[in-house]
Amino acid sequence: MSRPTVVYEPPALRHIHPIAALRGLRQFLDLFVTLSLHRINVRYKQSRLGLLWAVLQPLAMMVVFTLMFTLVRANPGGPVPFPLFAYAALVPWTMFSSGLTSASSALTSHASLLTKVAFPREILPLTYIVAAVVDFLLGTLVLGALMLWFDVSPGWPAFWAVPAIIILIAFLIGVAFLLAAVQVRYRDVGLAMPVLLQVWLFASPVLYSLDAVKATLSRPLYFIYTINPLAGIVETFRRALVLHQAPDYGSLVTAAIIAGLLLPIAYVYFKYVELTVADTV
Repeated sequence: MSRPTVVYEPPALRHIHPIAALRGLRQFLDLFVTLSLHRINVRYKQSRLGLLWAVLQPLAMMVVFTLMFTLVRANPGGPVPFPLFAYAALVPWTMFSSGLTSASSALTSHASLLTKVAFPREILPLTYIVAAVVDFLLGTLVLGALMLWFDVSPGWPAFWAVPAIIILIAFLIGVAFLLAAVQVRYRDVGLAMPVLLQVWLFASPVLYSLDAVKATLSRPLYFIYTINPLAGIVETFRRALVLHQAPDYGSLVTAAIIAGLLLPIAYVYFKYVELTVADTV
């Protein structure tokens, strides 16, 4: 009677089946929901202010930037009060930065779990992104309150905020998968994250408008600038809710294309790293 032969092969991309992996996630839906709720509950459980921390960060940045532009007697927001102009961009930016900071270290911060339990590793960064989305929803409530305070009501372009956030979440997931996988082998990623996000903040139209960039840069430089997906996403969100303007279609389409390309590529690379993550983390 012949015995079955077991063949061990080194990790290779041909072993990656992303569609099958996505289908398999349904079996771990309970784990995903449980860990997501755990992230939300534990995130601010030990603090006195609790969920208020979700809105304090963008509010504090708004106050600082408002004071800065008041001192230099500049108002990049034009007819819109600058606190509202800045906060409308800081809400999606904060979701991106906080979600990326946590999700990019999801594998390295759970090394003991990865070596003991078998489950799809992408669940870990995704739960941090869910927590960031919850913070975003809380931030939009404060944005609504600010709009009432400054007597700014949303107009018909407000529906553009929905595709902008969908693209932002897709881009965030793609970048998180990529950096989480890279950080397994190169811990420099975690050390570089604060610098990267600080530069990314000022390279995105958060404190200034995309129109100002367009008027300042030449056409080739402006195209290079809009390769940053956050340029089209943040500007579209702000235009939709507080500026009552249609989006800059070119930058928004560019953001959608980059997010659509990055997400599957990053997922395949993440699953490739997953093959040996228990040995290298």
